[in-house]
Amino acid sequence: MHPTASPVPPRREFLRQLAVLAPLLALGSSIRAGEATSAAAPADADAAKLDAHHKQGPLQPVATAAQLEAHAKLMAIPGINMHGSEQIALLLYPGFTALDLVGPHYFFACLMGAKVHLVTIGADLSPVASDLGLAIAPTVTLADCPAELDVLFIPGGTHGTLAAARDPAVLAFVQDRAARARYLASVCTGAFVYGAAGLLRGKRATSHWIVRESLPAFGATPVDERIVWDGNFVSGAGVTAGIDLGLALVEKLRSRAYAEALMLQAEYAPAPPFPFVTPQTANPAITDGLYQMCSPLRDGAVELGRTLKPPVT
Repeated sequence: MHPTASPVPPRREFLRQLAVLAPLLALGSSIRAGEATSAAAPADADAAKLDAHHKQGPLQPVATAAQLEAHAKLMAIPGINMHGSEQIALLLYPGFTALDLVGPHYFFACLMGAKVHLVTIGADLSPVASDLGLAIAPTVTLADCPAELDVLFIPGGTHGTLAAARDPAVLAFVQDRAARARYLASVCTGAFVYGAAGLLRGKRATSHWIVRESLPAFGATPVDERIVWDGNFVSGAGVTAGIDLGLALVEKLRSRAYAEALMLQAEYAPAPPFPFVTPQTANPAITDGLYQMCSPLRDGAVELGRTLKPPVT
């Protein structure tokens, strides 16, 4: 450093480095095939994949030489498998729980080369309101969603979920896409939609602790775990479990290294302001109160299960 130059403040340098790496990990860059001039630039094919991925997210500036070098270093990590072409569909229905969807969506959308579809059950691409009013803009209708999927994901909710699980068009869509999908995934009560479609029979599954006991109505075995795998079906417990489920699927689709990179980028290192509580460790009055408040949802799920054909034994 020149003796008269002022040192760069550590925080400013950290932010500068973050600005260099974040677009590459999360959204790719807007570099076009043939624009790469740096010796460290990826091959034209990789640049094209980065470009295609970029189109899914906010506008990014043309990649700098430093960004391309950082990308090349990440590509050199053994087994990281940064580029792919997965087709991932996330179902949107009125009354879904936003965090059920947004957590997994973050990690799916960070998969370079993957195409993420927000599938509305509505007739057009009007925004779909969550149970608490947060609206999400869909990208395709049920009819326009690709037929061949790597992941079909269904978020949970409350009575909006039960309504979606009684919609013949939704059930026909789920049955059709699930027949060919590489992975089926749900968070919270999203499992009920799979159950209504007859796809939980004989499966081990989880859901939100308040309604997990309703899973046998769909022929499933409830499991008190945050993430449960049964073959190509993976289910998550309540709401925030979607974040863990998203990372688990990134590991399956790409690699542990890619999942760890996204975990680091998202700074996902849970440290709640007070000790984590479970139904077993919380104030019993709180646990019982929440449980009783949701009795209509549990009853509705059991009634929904009764309308299905008996599980195959």
